[in-house]
This record gives sequence, C-alpha cells and structure tokens, in this order.
Amino acid sequence: MTNAPSNSANFCYRHPDRQSYILCQRCGRTVCTDCQTQAAVGVHCPECVKEARASAPRTRPAIVTALRSGTRSGTNQPVVTWSLIGITTLVFVLQILPNSPVGALGTYYPPFTLIMPWTMITAIFLHGSILHLLFNMFSLFIFGPILERLLGRVRFIALYLISGLGGSVAVLLLSPQTSVLGASGAIFGLMGAFFVIQRGLGGNNTQILLIIGLNLVSGFLIPGVSWQAHLGGVIVGAAVAFVYARTRRRDQGTVQAAAVVGIFATLVAITLVRLFLVS
Repeated sequence: MTNAPSNSANFCYRHPDRQSYILCQRCGRTVCTDCQTQAAVGVHCPECVKEARASAPRTRPAIVTALRSGTRSGTNQPVVTWSLIGITTLVFVLQILPNSPVGALGTYYPPFTLIMPWTMITAIFLHGSILHLLFNMFSLFIFGPILERLLGRVRFIALYLISGLGGSVAVLLLSPQTSVLGASGAIFGLMGAFFVIQRGLGGNNTQILLIIGLNLVSGFLIPGVSWQAHLGGVIVGAAVAFVYARTRRRDQGTVQAAAVVGIFATLVAITLVRLFLVS
C-alpha cells in the first residue's frame, strides 16, 4: 500500500489511479503501460498514435503493419529484465563448465583493473554458486519489471549497468585486494533507485528501506559477501534515479542523458585517480 502522491503529473492522463514515470515522446503526457505504444524512440500515447495514423499514407507495407502490431502487444513486457536474467544464467552455465575461462576473464580483481578494465562490468554477470545466482536473479525478478516499466528500457539498462560499475569502483576504493563477482552491486542499485522513485511519488518507503538496511548489514556479518559493492551500487543507483526523477519533462532529455553520462564519467575518473595518483 502506498499513499497517494500530491503530484498529478506522476499519473497516467487516461488512468489517474496508475503511477508512471514514462512520458509520451511527442506530447509529453504521462502514460501507464496499458496506454503506451513503443516508438523508434520512447513511447507514444493513444492520441498521438491516432494523429500519426490519420496523417500517414493509407497504404503501408505489410511488414510495417505486422511489426507495429507486434510491438504494441509486447509493450508491457519487461524485455530487458528477462534478457538480463537469461544472459546471467547462461554465463553461469558457461562458467561452471570444466576448464572454462569465463570466470577468470570476467571476475573483477582491482590490481588488474588496467589490464582487464572490462571486468568492472562483466563481474556482475558471474556468480560463485547456484544459490548466489538464484538470490540475485530472484531480486532482479522482483525489482526489474517494476523499474523497467516505470523508466523505460534504455534508462533501466543504463541504471543496472552503471550501478554495477559503481559497486566495482567501491570495491577498488574500499577493498582493493579483494576479487569480486556477482550482480549484487547492480541489484542494490535497483533497490536504491526504487527508494528514490518511491519517495518522489510520495509512497511509503519503510519496507524498501528496511530491505536495503538488512541486506547492507548482512554484508558486514556474512563472510565472503562484498558489502563494498553493495554500498557502491545503492549510492550510484540512487544518484541515477534522482537524475531521472528530476528530468522527466520531454524538453529535458538532453539534460538527463548528459547527467547520466556525467555519473558514468565520474566513476571512470575516480577509478583513474585511484589507480594513478593513490597507488
């Protein structure tokens, strides 16, 4: 249960009881998942779709019609979330094969950052055990679809990957001799983002705050768990979500993209400073 937010702009213009963070790319109306039609960039509301169809030529190639109807029927599906779960599971299968190099090539070990910089991201697709994988994928299954539908696919994947990078940067800063793997940093980023968005909508944050707190504390108490990655992920995820929440208008798209790129660039800069000036 959540309290009704005071800002009506956070509700679908056709369904006032449904919260949404997605705007029509043509008119700027807030639209829920049932009112969205996927476009080449972003989504369109029903009115803009009708207007576009009315002004378009009457005869269209059959393939265009088929693609449009297929896209519309699949608009509500959290494709990125299911893809991340599938890719991560596949990587784990490859990882446990005999003599597989996947683990060695993808695990993040801070002293090798300059030699293998890609591991700061690839580590979030690796896991140390089946339980580790199941726990993280279950968390992604819970938070992923909600955030993907609220933010849109591009914003969601950016949030996930940058949060994972934030977890790796935190490990580099706070535990530079520890090798890490797992999606926990990215998952905590989703939790941090959910907290910020829920707060922006005026909802009750007690439950998500409790979940974040318990998971952070468990990282300190359970051996082998990287609390550093958790902390970095939740901070970066909250920062990215804050940018999304503050730049929702259609005319703020450039500002939003620049701010998210700025967060990514800041993480890269912190990494370089740590490697070249502190070492």
